[in-house]
Amino acid sequence: MNFKQTDKSISLIEDYYNHFDEENRLDTRHGRVEFTTAIKYIEDALNNDKSKKILDIGAGTGKYSCYFDKQGYDVTAVELVPHNIDVFKSKSSNVKILQGNALDLSMFENDSFDVTLLFGPMYHLLKEEEKVKALGEAKRVTKKGGTIFVSYYMNEYSLIQYAFVKGHIKDALEEGRLDENFHVVAKEDDLYSMVRTEDIARYNELNGLKRIKIVSQDGASDYIRTAITRLSEEDFNTYIKYHLSICERADLLGASSHLLDILEK
Repeated sequence: MNFKQTDKSISLIEDYYNHFDEENRLDTRHGRVEFTTAIKYIEDALNNDKSKKILDIGAGTGKYSCYFDKQGYDVTAVELVPHNIDVFKSKSSNVKILQGNALDLSMFENDSFDVTLLFGPMYHLLKEEEKVKALGEAKRVTKKGGTIFVSYYMNEYSLIQYAFVKGHIKDALEEGRLDENFHVVAKEDDLYSMVRTEDIARYNELNGLKRIKIVSQDGASDYIRTAITRLSEEDFNTYIKYHLSICERADLLGASSHLLDILEK
């Protein structure tokens, strides 16, 4: 089976990130919730052990890589889009940055990293077998007992925001973009693929990975962007504390725009 992304798929991703302000996305209020949550759990896994090596797959412009580089960790990054790599390199001379694809990490030996981040790629890989392959590659390069962090873009957030809030539900149904269970169906020319918690569990099972925790990476923040933008900094910090206090609640997971799955090899 060919797991290589098509030239068309790669071209769509490159064109998107050539125009999208990925560099500043995580500096918005809702982006800060997503970033702060991930950092908390990654730091828990690192336990301030500076001997641990980090791999950031689909590193974008290096927000996470640069953060941990500044903390004194050995960080290696893989990124597909040349524009993102150029921005990344302008910010860091320490992080080892390679152009590559999450489906093929053959440049790395087995069991090379203590902590592996697999964030952006799982948003853009459209087929289940591609997601399973990318997760398998992340597992392969992670040391036994190491931790893999995987971020997913969630079905219900996309459905509610795009189909109902923005009024595209009729078109989505007529175009076959939703199945009979209202699961978003990824088309060949789509940029994103959305999942549900049962999909994530299946990817893990197919790769023989054990879950440590699964958390709501940004909770309600994407739904209430305007409201949290209006908050004072003090009130926003309280909102983050509130979010972190509830982000592991199983009853809230599926409605988040992003989930963070934390796995042990």
